[in-house]
Amino acid sequence: MAKIVCVLYPDPVTGFPPQYARTSLPALDGYPGGQTLPTPEGLDFTPGELVGSVSGELGLREFLESRGHTLVVTSDKEGPDSELDRELADADVVISQPFWPAYLTAERIARAPKLKLALTAGIGSDHVDLDAAIARGITVAEVTYSNSISVAEHAVMQILALVRNYLPSHKIAAEGGWNIADCVSHAYDLEGMDVGVIAAGRIGQAVLRRLKPFGVRLHYTDKRRLPREVEQELGLTFHASAQELARNIDVVSIHAPLHPETQNLFDEKLLATMRPGSYIVNTARAQIVDRDAIVRALESGQLAGYAGDVWYPQPAPADHPWRTMPHNGMTPHISGTTLTAQARYAAGTREILEDWLQGTPIREDTSSSTAAASPERAPRRTRREKRRKKRADPHQNNRPVNSGRNVGTDDCPPAGALTPAGAPTPRTPRRRTAPGPRSRTGPQGPAPPPRRARRTPPGCTPGPARTPRPVGRLPGAHAGPPRRPARPRFPVR
Repeated sequence: MAKIVCVLYPDPVTGFPPQYARTSLPALDGYPGGQTLPTPEGLDFTPGELVGSVSGELGLREFLESRGHTLVVTSDKEGPDSELDRELADADVVISQPFWPAYLTAERIARAPKLKLALTAGIGSDHVDLDAAIARGITVAEVTYSNSISVAEHAVMQILALVRNYLPSHKIAAEGGWNIADCVSHAYDLEGMDVGVIAAGRIGQAVLRRLKPFGVRLHYTDKRRLPREVEQELGLTFHASAQELARNIDVVSIHAPLHPETQNLFDEKLLATMRPGSYIVNTARAQIVDRDAIVRALESGQLAGYAGDVWYPQPAPADHPWRTMPHNGMTPHISGTTLTAQARYAAGTREILEDWLQGTPIREDTSSSTAAASPERAPRRTRREKRRKKRADPHQNNRPVNSGRNVGTDDCPPAGALTPAGAPTPRTPRRRTAPGPRSRTGPQGPAPPPRRARRTPPGCTPGPARTPRPVGRLPGAHAGPPRRPARPRFPVR
């Protein structure tokens, strides 16, 4: 039997609401791009109720204890004497959240000899030391796409709140004031502005689509360019680097993963190249920007506003400078944990546990990245298919999966468990219609249609089939008997 330690954020200070604003949630058929919703065997909670805090327990207790497993739920995660540290010694599974992360450092992993699964209830696993997890054969999994749209909506809301000076105006009204000049002296229209996103993955593209009706000029940068039809549909301008994009926009929304290339990307030097009075919204990771440089840019007027919901560390200390810097719209890390999102990532967490405990594959389009060597994964394109695709459209570069990009942010291609060779039970999930880099459909566009077989015209004798070129042979190299002269070609009917 397994021991599961679940680290969740604390319950409401005033207690659980006696009733909820809504009695039901809208029904979704799937995620954008055709990816399927979580499909656990059952649910022991009512969707739309608070299950993401300690007392909600993600609706897992009855499911686990009825099968003989042990569930420990806590919000105490900091310091060597925390409940998390006390329970790690014999824990098989640790469940955490991006909003209240249980930092699984190399030291903590070393003190958890039985740990086999680190599961993120949501998206973003950069609170796990992936190198240490891989070395130990620990599966790292998350519930892909469960709250991506939630985060995109939050980012668009914060862009409008900054540009329209909403929060100070609301404060004036709440305090009994009515000075319109004070409200509008820092307020502008979003229409006509240049708005860009750093990383156009799931969340980045969702932000772009939601901003298009506002009459803005849209920009983006990413390591792989979007398909031409998407750029034309949204009227996008592509920039090869974040530095190039930053110089040409009024508003930037950050959706990149945190890794060495993006850490402190928006530092004093880059901020100085932006248009005076620009705005930044960051719902990705706090360490992508230089904390103190942001404060100085707001105080000098180089930035007109900064908003987001990501801090470092989390929870942020009471004296964190972002709490009091001018023209900020910061919130706690809430963008991906609405009651709607909780229902999805709680269901996805249960589905992953069901699969893992039964020793069956974790479904990749729900979570996993146990990756690489399963026969059930989607087939890779052949070299010839890749070359043909690239010649047909330079936008459609097929970039190999980068584990640093796939796990650790909520705006990545489908990701899940990173499992080295020889890892325990978790297996590679079968990708159904997931739009990842190895999928034949999705953000990279549909695969090219198969070639139509050539018909032999009446009265002509078809020649023998050509022998396939040996694997590894370079174009133009001679191998085997001389080639016979090419047959005359006839038009395809």
